[in-house]
Order: sequence, then C-alpha cells, then structure tokens
Amino acid sequence: MLFEIFDPKAAPRPVGIDLGTTNSLVAYVKNDKPFAISNCDGEVLLPSVVAYDDDEIVVGTVAKKHAFERPSDTIVSVKRFVGRGADDAETRRLGPYHFVAPAPGEPNVVRFRVGGGRVVNPVEVSAEILRELKSRAEDELGRVGGVVITVPAYFDDAQRQATKDAGRLAGLDVLRLLNEPTAAALAYGLDKNSSGHFAVYDLGGGTFDITTLLLDDGVFQVKSTGGDSALGGDDMDRALAEDMLCALGWMEAEKARPHSLTPHPRLSPAVVRLVLDKAREVKHALTSRDAVEVQVPLSTGGEQHLTVTRGRFEELIAPLLERTGVACRRALRDAGLEASQLDGVILVGGSTRVPAVRAYVERIFGRAPLADIDAEQVVAYGAAIQADLLAGSGPRQDVLLLDVLPLSLGIEVGGGVVDKILPRNTTIPVGARGSYTTQEDNQTGFEIHVVQGERELVGDCRSLARFTLKGIPPMPAGIARLEVGFRVDADGLLSVHAKEATTGLEQTVAVKPSYGLDDAAVEQMLLEALDHGEDDLRARRVAEGRVEAGRIALATDKALAADFDLLEAGERDAIMGALGELRAAASGSDPSRITAKIDTLDAATQAFAGRRMNRAIARAISGKRVDDLSRDVAGAKGVEAHLEEHRR
Repeated sequence: MLFEIFDPKAAPRPVGIDLGTTNSLVAYVKNDKPFAISNCDGEVLLPSVVAYDDDEIVVGTVAKKHAFERPSDTIVSVKRFVGRGADDAETRRLGPYHFVAPAPGEPNVVRFRVGGGRVVNPVEVSAEILRELKSRAEDELGRVGGVVITVPAYFDDAQRQATKDAGRLAGLDVLRLLNEPTAAALAYGLDKNSSGHFAVYDLGGGTFDITTLLLDDGVFQVKSTGGDSALGGDDMDRALAEDMLCALGWMEAEKARPHSLTPHPRLSPAVVRLVLDKAREVKHALTSRDAVEVQVPLSTGGEQHLTVTRGRFEELIAPLLERTGVACRRALRDAGLEASQLDGVILVGGSTRVPAVRAYVERIFGRAPLADIDAEQVVAYGAAIQADLLAGSGPRQDVLLLDVLPLSLGIEVGGGVVDKILPRNTTIPVGARGSYTTQEDNQTGFEIHVVQGERELVGDCRSLARFTLKGIPPMPAGIARLEVGFRVDADGLLSVHAKEATTGLEQTVAVKPSYGLDDAAVEQMLLEALDHGEDDLRARRVAEGRVEAGRIALATDKALAADFDLLEAGERDAIMGALGELRAAASGSDPSRITAKIDTLDAATQAFAGRRMNRAIARAISGKRVDDLSRDVAGAKGVEAHLEEHRR
C-alpha cells in the first residue's frame, strides 16, 4: 500500500465544497485534475443530515440512523430552510420539527428546538455540515486554505448571505460563492476546448436551476438563469411517500397533497420519516429496475408489503418535471435562443439519475444531455477548480466567470412606483446608479426603500431594506440631488450607497435581509410580471400621474395665494375649475385623463404664469447695475443647466 506524506508546514490547499440538499462533498485539485475527498470508509458523499443528541452533535451517515428514532432532533435537507422566514407557511411542512417563533425584535429566521434543549437555525446546522467537510479535507490535505462554496443560481440575496455566514461560522475562509451551473461547466473543461451556447440542467435534492451560458475563449458568460429554489428530489420522495401511504391505507387519497405529510392520527413523525426514507430507497432502486417490492414495518409487529412500479413513479413526478420545463423554456427565451441553437446540455444533481428526468431533458432540448461526469460530484469538481484558480495555482489563469442577477433590483419612488436600477439577467459583478430629487419643499431627508422583483409597483415586489439619509438642509422641491448607487459583487450580494450632491452627505449599507423567498417565489414573480405586464404599466402611469398632478396642484395653489392681484376677470374661476378637474382625475384610475387635465390646467394658467414671470423679472432687476445683471444672468443659466440635467 502506498501512503501519501504531506508536509505540515506546506501552504494551505484551496478546496471546493458542494453544500447540497441531500448530500455534500469537498474536492481539491491535484496535478491539474479535481478529486473528491472521501472519509476513512471510502465514502465521498456526506449526507446533509445533522442529529442533535443531549450531549453531542452527529453529522452524515450516522446522523441518518437517528432520523427514525428522533426525527424532531435530526435536521434533514436543511438547505431548503436556508433564507426562509419563520412565518413562511411552507416552512412547517418541510419536516417533523419543533419550530421556535422569534421573540419580538429578533430576526425573522427559522429556528429548531432540538436535543439537549438547544435552539438552532439553518445557518448553524449548515455550519455543522461544513465543519465535517473541513475536517475531512484536513485529514487528507493537512491544512485547508481558501474555499469556494457552490450555491444554486436561483438563490436570492438572503440565501447567499446565509450560506456565506455558515462558511464563516465553520471557520472557513470563503473566497467566493459560485453558481452551481457555472461550476459544472468548469468541471467539464468547457473553458479549454469548447465554445458556443450551453444549458445546464441542475436538479438536486431541494433546488432546481436552469442556466444558459455562452463560452468564448475562456469567458463563461451567463446569458440567463431560472429555476425554483424549492423543487427537487425531496419533492419526488414526498409524492411517492404519499402514494405509498394511500396504497397502504394509512392516508386517504383525497387528502394527499404535495408536502402534506403533516401530523395525522396514524402518521407520527417517526412513521413519516420511515416512509420518506423508504420512498427514497425505492426511487434509487427504480433507476435500474422496473418494479420494487417494499416492506414497511408495522408498530404492532410484522410488515406490510407493497409493490411500486417505475411507470407509477414516473406518473407521480410528471407534474414536477413540467415545472422544470416551464423554467427551461423561459431561460431560453430570456437568452434569445432556440433549443436547436445549443451546443450541449449538461446534467447536474443526483435527481438527474432518474431515467424519466433524462428522457424529459432530451425531449425539451431535442438532444441527449452530457453526463460523462458523476452528476453528484461535478459541481464540487468545478468549485475545486475555481478555488485553485483564485489561489493562483491553477494551470489556467485566464478563465473569467460572468454570472447574472436572477431578479431586478431597484428603489421606491413617488407614488409607490419601482425604479429599476439593475434589471434581471444583468451580468455581475456590476454597479449602477440613479439620480433623484425631493418632492416637497424643505424636505430634510430621503427614505430609501430597496426592492427586488419584476413588477412596476412596490407592493408587488419584495422589500429588501430601508434606510434614511438625514441632515439635508431645507431647499425648494426639486433642488436637492440624491445619487443612489447599487453594487452587486461576484457572490451576488448587494450593497447600496446614497449621497446627496449639494451637501456631500452619504451612507452605505450592505443589504442583509433576514429571510429569503418562499417556494418558487422567484419563478412566481417572473410569471406575475408577464401575466400582469399591461396592468402594471397602467398602474405605474396612474401612480406617476397622481404624483405629478399633486405637484402641479400644490404649485398652482401657492401661485394663486402669492400673486392673486395679477388675475384678470374670470381667470380665477377658469383656473379653479381646471384645478378641480385635475384633482378629480387624480383620484381616479385613468392615466390618460390625468394627463389631459394637466394639459387643461396648463392652458388655463399660461397667461397668469407669464404675468408672474414679468413681475419676478422686474423685481430682480430693480435698482441693479448692468454688470450685476450680467452676472445674475450667467448664474441663472447655470441653474437652468443644472435643472435641465436633473430633468434628464
């Protein structure tokens, strides 16, 4: 037997980690090739299961054995809880756990009460898995350096931040979060010998991603991304488990729904965990067999037998596959591609081992997918390659990874309208800014509301953060100038910078929302944006019209009060009538009517406005010399230029 001897003083080795829903693993690069690190039993995959006993924490294969005996103290598929809110209705359907509600003022994150009286959150549970992988890597390599951790491309800001926090909690130096589809492309070596458009179909235990990439001379540019942050092999297990329970007579068929394995007189947490485990075993067996006989032990002793066919299983998972198909078609459309224009399709994730999944992918894209590398190891391989490159030890230093934003980012402006600063599918890292001004006289602050989504109104998007820039000196409306800058780093994490130009006041915040999107929320947001596109645009026009109408009405009221003596006979009645019509239109929902009434008021006030201008000029030049007037005119032009630039 040959032993590899490592120098304890040698430089730390970079590694890549695939933190998966069902299984996780760690890999490194040796002699320019990636290798997965196994434990002392030769196992490469580490089950993503953490069991909490009264006096110890167990991770992996051993922890799985606790799931039946102590299901509430054994956290399975924790990735599905990462970034979720404690009040998310779907949260409590994902496992037989004891959830702890956050106290007033505490972050809205999921908390589990487990063995030993501990209360833990998904970040802490994920950190236990990462610690185990770190220990495995240290046993193999001696010292672990920088780490690249992969995440689903569709993970939102909260889920990415939670993953990064878990890495830090585990004592890892997280170099970067890498999208799983990009990692898979790296593992296939597409940067070295391929160019063209590729799709990565990534169906794991708890998440689904579909990504299209353009590869050109070592540049990985993501053209579009889509998917579902709560769809994967776990859902196949649940669908099959419910069907098995119905066949066994333990659940009424009409009560079976996705994720409906909730408390039931005959469904204790232990039974639920047992049937889910059996369903997973059946799913794996049906990969190579047409039928599987299942023996389910009874609490009264003995066993109950059941036969599950591949045909029945494929019938049960067909709706899940259709959900992936919707995302695939949208990703192709966003990238401006037809399926026939793709140069290859890569399979990623353990759930793509299911024959029905591979057949569905071939039908959707019209070509047999690439599956040369183990679908459960390919992402970790890519992460290891990227870690090696970032550490400066890889053979290729000219690989450039360009990912994209899954959803648009913007801020709330007048009338509850969203001004999108960074649209979805923008390549990251990226920065952009927008300029804004005050809506009221003597306004001394800006409240900045950061939102994420595709709809036109704030109420239909997701709130990410709020903060206030205070201390602005009182100025007339429209004079103060606020610049808001967005910066999204390579990990997809957002920071916002706000600065008031005339005073130099500024503030920067890292957007760290306390919870993430719920099941398929990103996909749903995109669907709603398409379904309600015309309605949203109309609502936006109404909101913007109301803001403009309010501004003009207020200015007219002030003008009438200040220079009422300039009004001619009958003019006041005409202006007040037009003003009343404008306010009535603004209370309605017809944007065209609001615009028309603004024009009517403008026509009614034109002569009055001209006389007011003449009076203002006369007052300005009274008692001044020609030289003074020249300077005032030059200054006025500068002000007008500034205002014109702001209006643009």
